[in-house]
Amino acid sequence: MSRPDRGTRAMHQALPPELREAVDDFAEHLSRVRNRSAHTVRAYVTDLVSLLDHAVRMGCVDLAELDLSVLRSWLAKQRTTGAARTSLARRAASARAFSAWAHRAGLLSADVGAALASPRAHRELPSVLRADQAAALVEAPARQAPPVGSAPTGPPVRQAPPVSPAPPGPTPGAAQTAGTEAVPLRDQVLLELLYATGVRVSEACGLDVGDVDHGRRVIRVFGKGGRERAVPYGVPAQRALDDWLRRGRPALVGAHSGDALLLGARGGRLNPTTARQIVGAYAEAAGLPRTSPHGLRHSAATHLLEGGADLRAVQELLGHASLASTQIYTHVSVERLRAAYRQAHPRA
Repeated sequence: MSRPDRGTRAMHQALPPELREAVDDFAEHLSRVRNRSAHTVRAYVTDLVSLLDHAVRMGCVDLAELDLSVLRSWLAKQRTTGAARTSLARRAASARAFSAWAHRAGLLSADVGAALASPRAHRELPSVLRADQAAALVEAPARQAPPVGSAPTGPPVRQAPPVSPAPPGPTPGAAQTAGTEAVPLRDQVLLELLYATGVRVSEACGLDVGDVDHGRRVIRVFGKGGRERAVPYGVPAQRALDDWLRRGRPALVGAHSGDALLLGARGGRLNPTTARQIVGAYAEAAGLPRTSPHGLRHSAATHLLEGGADLRAVQELLGHASLASTQIYTHVSVERLRAAYRQAHPRA
């Protein structure tokens, strides 16, 4: 089973053996058969353990007694404790997924969750940068010193960061490059790729050197569920990639770098958490609104649609399984138009 939090683990251990085994088998199914990420499996397990704990408290001694009334009672309890509509919608989806699996596995005589309704999740419009703000952010590493969280800890930025282990050891020239050029070059290509392609931060950090097709200016991305897609990028991102691969990456590469395209200051694959810190730090240093890698993804999608891109093309670019996930960006564009109208029209 994926590693849930301490409270969920305690509830899981307190379940009757049959229910505990069902949780573990469902988690195994999600991970191995459905190829869900560890994060997704953990979320499903947390919801399912909560549901089965509630069922036991209602007197269900085995899985066969789980019915629609128990599912509805569980959701009602969540609502009374202040769960948001998005959380309720996710938990209802978890219950339906488990019910369908348990029915197929012969653990339930009927798919009791099929009739379970859930509140429509309220989707707030994502905050996006203007095109000029996005350009200022992606160009920031060329104008600024590496912000806090981007440079290695320990020695000052202009000294050689430790790259250990890295046989054979870096030459003094390479060490100097690592301190003064490599990290900003890495930050530059990170920001360029996030905005140029709209990829998720985990997808960007998961890129290998071989995933870049320089001739066609396309990267190969593995998204949610292991789905592969090809995403184009532009000339500025190509320049940033060329500089990084020629002058930056060789200065940071070490024994643990492998084929990773983007490296941390210590030579390992760049961590998504560090990437988020880098984006936020450059945005703050440039005086821009608070921004994250996902904010750059939102901005890229919005600017594509505002520039006339087809909604289906943007869906494919972003790796959305459903067009409904992409349609929110049309609302962002309409809201911008509305705001401009209210500001500029004398009779708005």
